[in-house]
Amino acid sequence: MKLRKWVQLGLVVVLLAPLAACGSQSSKKAASSSRPKPTKVVQTPTEDTQFMMGTVVTLRVYNKSKDAVVAGAFKLLKHEAKLVTVNQKGSEIDKVNAAAGKHPVVVSKSIYPMLKAAYYYSQNSDESFDMAIGSITQLWRIGFSDARVPSKSEIATNVKLVDYTKVKLNDKKHSVYLEKKGMKLDLGGIAKGYMTDQVRTYFLNHGVSTAIIDLGGNIFVMGNSPKGTKSGNWTVGIQDPKRSRGTAIGSLPAKNKSIVTSGIYERYLKKNGKIYSHLMDPKTGAPYQNNLMGVSIISKTSTDGDGLSTATFDKGLKAGMKYINGKANKGIGAIFVTKDKKVYVSNNLKKQFTLFGDTGYKYGSVSDLK
Repeated sequence: MKLRKWVQLGLVVVLLAPLAACGSQSSKKAASSSRPKPTKVVQTPTEDTQFMMGTVVTLRVYNKSKDAVVAGAFKLLKHEAKLVTVNQKGSEIDKVNAAAGKHPVVVSKSIYPMLKAAYYYSQNSDESFDMAIGSITQLWRIGFSDARVPSKSEIATNVKLVDYTKVKLNDKKHSVYLEKKGMKLDLGGIAKGYMTDQVRTYFLNHGVSTAIIDLGGNIFVMGNSPKGTKSGNWTVGIQDPKRSRGTAIGSLPAKNKSIVTSGIYERYLKKNGKIYSHLMDPKTGAPYQNNLMGVSIISKTSTDGDGLSTATFDKGLKAGMKYINGKANKGIGAIFVTKDKKVYVSNNLKKQFTLFGDTGYKYGSVSDLK
C-alpha cells in the first residue's frame, strides 16, 4: 500500500492544561481488579512508530518500563492487520470474498467481533455505511498505484453487489457467507477503530494507565494526562484539513476518549483536474458529493468513532448533525468542517470545543442546520 497523503482532517494531541472554558468528561469504567496495577507515570514516554495498513501507527505509553508491552501491541496489530487486509496473502477477508456465492468461511475469534460491529453499523446507519462496499472500493482502487476512474457501466454493475443484507454471519460457528458471487467485504471503514480498542484493552491488561494510541488518525487518549492537571484531561486539537499536520483549528478536552476523523483529503485520486475522494457512497458507487471537508467523531470507543465517521460523512451536514445529536446520550459528539471553512459542533460539545480565532475558520449558522 502507498502511504496516505496526510492533508486530511486529523488530530493533534498536545500535553497542555485544559482550557478554562472547557468542561471535563467522564472517564470509562475502571479496569477490572484482576488486571495488573499501573506502573508510575512518567513525562518521557515509551513510544514506537511503524507503517502498516497503509498508514502511520504510533503508540505512546507514559507508564515506566513498558517497552515489551508496546512491542507486544504492535505484534497484535500486525497479526490482525494480516487477517483483515484485502489483497494480502493469508487474509481471512480475502478468503471470504473468494468464497462469495459458494460457501461460508470460518474466521478467527478475534476478527469475528469486527464483522459483527461492521454489520451493526451497516444496519443502523440508514444505508450510509455498508460492509459489502468492496466491489466498489476495489473498482476505484483509490490509495493504490493503480487507482482509476471507472466507467459508468462498471459502477452500475458493481454497485448492485453492495448489499450488507446478503452477508450472513453465524455466531456459533464464527463463519461468514456472502450470498452473491462477486460480492466483496471491505472493513476499511471500521477496522482501525476496532483495532485501536483492542490495543487499549491490551494496554489495560498489561498495567498501562496513560497512553496515546494513534492508528493513522484513529486516536484514543487513555487515562489522565501526564501533565498532572486537576481534571486529568488531555487537550486534543482538531487538524486544519488544508494545512500541514500539526496545525489545529481548535481544541477540546478529552480523557478515555476516542477521536476519529473522516475527510475528503485523506486519500484521493486526481484525474483531469478533478479530485475524487476515497470515501465511497454505497448507494451510488462513487465518491460522496456534499459540502463536507471532514467529520470528527468523539466517542467512548474507536469502533463507534470509525463506524460513525463514515456513516455521518455520507449524510452530509444537516442529516449528519441530526444523526449525531440523537446519540448524545451515548456520549457521542461530532465536529463538522465544510468546504467553505465553517465549523459546526454537536450540542454536547459546544461548551467544550474552542475554535481558534486566527485560523480563518468560523462557526456556521444554526440556520444552516434547519
